[in-house]
Amino acid sequence: MVEGISIRQDTAGEEISINLFKKYELGKLLGCGAFAKVYHGRDLRTGQSVAIKAISKQRVMRKNLMAQIKREISIMHKLDNTHIVHLLEVLATKTKIYFVMEFAKGGELFTKVANGRFSEDLSRKYFQQLISAVRYCHSRGVYHRDLKPENLLLDDNWELKITDFGLSAVTDQIQPDGLLHTLCGTPAYVAPEILAKHGYDGAKIDVWSCGVILFVLNAGYLPFNDTNLMAMYRKIYKGDFRCPKWTSPELKRFLSRILDPNPSTRITVDEILLDPWFQKGNKQIKPPVVTETSEFKEPREEARFLNAFDLISYSSGTVLSGLFSGIGDPVSSEMFVSAETPERIILRISELADEEGMCVVKNGMVLKLQGKNNGCCELTVGVNRLTAELVVVDITRGGFEGDIWNERLKPRLSDLVHQSEEHISGE
Repeated sequence: MVEGISIRQDTAGEEISINLFKKYELGKLLGCGAFAKVYHGRDLRTGQSVAIKAISKQRVMRKNLMAQIKREISIMHKLDNTHIVHLLEVLATKTKIYFVMEFAKGGELFTKVANGRFSEDLSRKYFQQLISAVRYCHSRGVYHRDLKPENLLLDDNWELKITDFGLSAVTDQIQPDGLLHTLCGTPAYVAPEILAKHGYDGAKIDVWSCGVILFVLNAGYLPFNDTNLMAMYRKIYKGDFRCPKWTSPELKRFLSRILDPNPSTRITVDEILLDPWFQKGNKQIKPPVVTETSEFKEPREEARFLNAFDLISYSSGTVLSGLFSGIGDPVSSEMFVSAETPERIILRISELADEEGMCVVKNGMVLKLQGKNNGCCELTVGVNRLTAELVVVDITRGGFEGDIWNERLKPRLSDLVHQSEEHISGE
């Protein structure tokens, strides 16, 4: 039971529905991983089905993955493609981060191929859709790095959708040598250059994974597989695979170009579009429009508008409707949420600081406060927009003798604090 969540129970005390921020109803568990669970949900405003990914903040913090999740959110907000699952909204409580996403009714492509291999024509159809989405991502400087059938979903019309950008990389992460260096991916789908640990091109490793997926769709099993992990890696490193007897000569040749262990001679996405096998029955894939601003860049920390994820990632985990704790540290940070305008908050704090004999330096929506007569006190106050109605006030306290903030300023600002509706407290 947490802030923003209400749980309705039957007469026997069994949980029967969970209401999230009066916006979504959580339903059946669809799947779970190390850090998250995915539920079927319903938008209470429209009745539409959604997928809700609930991430444990505690586990994420323990593994130092907050920056990775923040990147995933930012990437998904930037991508708008027919064959990529849309991120609709991000919500957060003190313990959970919720991704509200487009619901793919058809489920995982993995489940379908596990029930039997696809025909060559059907394999080509889904591969064409996959390459269309991957090319779109690459044009925006995004590299998925974990493409596999489990991360490919099917919608109501059995069209392919890429999901799970948790291991994605962006151009800002490329090292001075022009390569990425983070070791990641799923063993059976990982490219040989990742195993070499000398750096790799994000676009080329995505192409390799796409090749493995195409092989699986057509064959019904993995091209590189062994109960011994090191033996499997040796096969991957050598590009040692055999196509099943029903594979056409054109597809065999095409796969050999994709699953080329040498990244410098491996076929590129643009070359894939020109391949005769790929072009059969293909509706022309138009090149994505690339502008100077289309390439993904990491979001700046000083962005004026924050989302729910920013708030939860900055917070210490206390209830958002009150002032955050941090008393007694030489340097600490606190926050509170307010429904007042940023201008009124800045003016109010400036007036109170002046009454306390503090020097006030204003720079936009940031105040620097320094004590003169009341010991050595230094405060930095920043105001960021959270929603159209709410702002987040962030206070950083420096070294001091006597606590002007906790004893003199903070009590006089209590009327600015937004008291959010909390259905239930604690978890």
